[in-house]
Amino acid sequence: LFLFLLFQILGAVILGFGIWILADKTSFIAVLQMSSPSLKIGAYILVGVGALTMLMGFLGCLGAVNEIRCLLGLYFACLMLILITQVAAGLVIYFQKETLKDELSQIVGNLIKNYDPSNNDERNLENAWDYVQKQIICCGWTGAKDWEDNKILINQSMTAYPCSCSNSSKDSQADTGFCNLDVPVNGTADWPVHQQGCMDGVENWLKDNLGVILGVCTGVAVIELLGMILSISLCKNIHSEDYTKVPKS
Repeated sequence: LFLFLLFQILGAVILGFGIWILADKTSFIAVLQMSSPSLKIGAYILVGVGALTMLMGFLGCLGAVNEIRCLLGLYFACLMLILITQVAAGLVIYFQKETLKDELSQIVGNLIKNYDPSNNDERNLENAWDYVQKQIICCGWTGAKDWEDNKILINQSMTAYPCSCSNSSKDSQADTGFCNLDVPVNGTADWPVHQQGCMDGVENWLKDNLGVILGVCTGVAVIELLGMILSISLCKNIHSEDYTKVPKS
């Protein structure tokens, strides 16, 4: 019964993660979620998988307590489907990582190019990107030079720079929008900003936390396999017990 309860907790965690992706407005996930339909679809899939996992945990518990073979069989089938889906998703991400990387670069590139502090329609998205640059301590996607494509900065003859990129203490209170330069400079290389691109920051974070991510994924897969083994074992035991209870003529 503990394993079935564990599945309900796991389902709640997956469900909560999916809801967090949809509701989050101040992180790199928010930038992707608001720009990429595929991530939003993925978040809805997570919500669905989480809800299904919780339901399966309840049905599995019910089937084990009341010795209902069809519920245990349904529990096994759904767990197998979820596990196969997870493996397939992992393989797609691994083999399509360059395509995903290019899509990510395009999303962020368009965001930087059209960044406009006066545009209220894109305020949440732009604030999310400012938050990313501030937290990761980076500027642009590949580097500060990405901001040379911004329409507002081009119109201002590059006499300003994004405040969230600043490495100067005087701009520490300004987290969004553009800050004016005290003196004209030749280009982004002379801006008082961090020169590292956010792509490097994100890749470094993934490398640093790769062990944790793989550990969590492996742990989830092992729990699912144990649930499948337990459910099929209970099915067999219930089957054999039914036959021993039949009165002999």
